[in-house]
Amino acid sequence: MTNTPDSPSPALGHVTLVGAGPGDPELLTVKAARALAQATLVLYDHLVSNAVMDLLPADCERIHVGKRKGLHTLPQAEITAEMIRFARAGRSLVRLKGGDPYVFGRGGEEVAGLSEAGVPFTVIPGITAAQAASCLAGIPLTHRDHAQSVVLATGHLQGLHGDRHVDLDWPSLVHQKQTLVIYMGLGALPIISEQLVAHGMPADTPAALIERASLPEQRVVTGTVARLPALAVAHQVESPALIMIGGVVSLHPLLAPHH
Repeated sequence: MTNTPDSPSPALGHVTLVGAGPGDPELLTVKAARALAQATLVLYDHLVSNAVMDLLPADCERIHVGKRKGLHTLPQAEITAEMIRFARAGRSLVRLKGGDPYVFGRGGEEVAGLSEAGVPFTVIPGITAAQAASCLAGIPLTHRDHAQSVVLATGHLQGLHGDRHVDLDWPSLVHQKQTLVIYMGLGALPIISEQLVAHGMPADTPAALIERASLPEQRVVTGTVARLPALAVAHQVESPALIMIGGVVSLHPLLAPHH
């Protein structure tokens, strides 16, 4: 129906960005769980687990907008435009993102678009993969004897064909007494390993791959930064997987949860 001067535009809908956490629905915040239970429309990413999606009401409208390697359901700008269109039509919605919206989730870009369009929004934080993997794999992010700082980085491959590279500040990643966590780096693992060692990281620095953190099929593969690419192949590690590097990884045998 087209609005006329005699028919006012509908009130703007409200957008709630919700961090779905690493996958285990019990790791959702209470506020996030409440938002999902009340949702009537959800735009969700592919990393949101089925167990979290099961918390939505049966009659909730669900739109998959997720992006994964080589397959983009919707371009990022179109996702934001879609939220704005729904809000301007008077529909409130939940934008459900894996992990935390502001940790490599492009939530800042989406909220900027909403803000510029005058659409009201709320952001509900979620447990990011590094936090979940740390506790559930027994690899502390910080430890008095091993790490006084933590660096989170993204390991996306960039460039085409023979010019594939990872655009990171390598010297800043090889400091002693530091834990390095790399998201989305499995496909670039040989480059990451090579560059870290080339920039001064000892080849025998403890390192780990944590696959599907917090889910029942979680796996942890440990070794050294130099051997990690070969271990990933040997163990057929698949995404989503987190790379953790630093002295804290040596604590895994002692701190790994026992069930």
